[in-house]
Amino acid sequence: MTAQPLDVQPTPLALLLLGRESDPGSERGVDCPGDLPAPSDPGLVERARAAKAKLGERVFVLGHHYQRDEVIEFADVTGDSFKLARDAAARPEAEYIVFCGVHFMAESADILTSAEQQVVLPDLAAGCSMADMATAEQVAECWDVLTEAGVADVTVPVSYMNSSADIKAFTGRHGGTICTSSNARRALEWAFGQETGGAGAASRNGSGSHSGSGSRANKVLFLPDQHLGRNTAVRDMGMSLEDCVVYNPHKPNGGLTTQQLRDAKMILWRGHCSVHGRFSLDSVQDVRARIPDVNVLVHPECRHEVVAAADHVGSTEYIIRTLEAAPAGSKWAIGTELNLVRRLANRHADEGKEIVFLDRTVCFCSTMNRIDLPHLVWALESLADGRLVNRIQVDDETEKFAKLALERMLALP
Repeated sequence: MTAQPLDVQPTPLALLLLGRESDPGSERGVDCPGDLPAPSDPGLVERARAAKAKLGERVFVLGHHYQRDEVIEFADVTGDSFKLARDAAARPEAEYIVFCGVHFMAESADILTSAEQQVVLPDLAAGCSMADMATAEQVAECWDVLTEAGVADVTVPVSYMNSSADIKAFTGRHGGTICTSSNARRALEWAFGQETGGAGAASRNGSGSHSGSGSRANKVLFLPDQHLGRNTAVRDMGMSLEDCVVYNPHKPNGGLTTQQLRDAKMILWRGHCSVHGRFSLDSVQDVRARIPDVNVLVHPECRHEVVAAADHVGSTEYIIRTLEAAPAGSKWAIGTELNLVRRLANRHADEGKEIVFLDRTVCFCSTMNRIDLPHLVWALESLADGRLVNRIQVDDETEKFAKLALERMLALP
């Protein structure tokens, strides 16, 4: 059985023209490219194979689920960002880690691998709009605002894996933890169970003895994705929308009053994913009208009203597992990055599973798609010729505290 084409309508924008227009129906800052360029020529495929063969066990290629197929073909392992970083750390014999993902992912791999291993990002322009929405300076200013409001001592930062090494280090310095979309609830439960201010904070910060008694945390500063934080707090933990406030780094005091900060349980950073943020309630209603008995399955980075209207919600790995276990002939509309949705549609076509993209408009992750076959070939051939290119290296001080935050996540029950 051949795969059915996904029910999407490409926009006329080419990949190289990203950011020239915006979609008024989605959040500010969300841009949607047109379809991807044609597959790379066969000569590049052969060059990639030759360079990878020449490097042998010296190179370990990681491929994020959102990468295009021509890149995934050369990945030794595939997965989400944290799984890939851990996979890299489990291969100490690999001299080079080539990360086909985005910048924050390569930073995490550098943090978790040994000093002898060198992490390479094939295109340094492959960033992440969500991670870029929270800078170290902005977050430090936010903490000052919380301090002035008298709530910093009872606040624990929890940062999503999709954040820069600087933000992970901030989280580590202030006694917080990192989370993924699959363990965000466990991370929040841990945070709300911490002692803050006194001995508890000293213990979490690894700073020896501290006079004074600690108090129980009653707030979380969640960085940088407001949607994952809100969905986890409200959908998974029973909080109300009124328990959540959004801190806008572009407004004085984050656009919040002192009383709002004191009353809130979740202080959400004003950040979002440019892909998941564009799905709307209209998308869900439209696909239900077009496809009877469709199951709507979305990522928790989607907006709250989308998550509330969906049948299933979960991480990228959860989406993959759910479709694998789905009965033959079932129908699914998926709210996540299009490269993965297309790959899953092709993979399960022979089982009679109908898998479509939740939105009618094609929307790839533009920065993830900067890692194309020409960039990968260039990186592999450079390494094979003895030239180290595009190395991602986190400085020792940042690595120390970022790793502390990551290790707290690894220790979560």
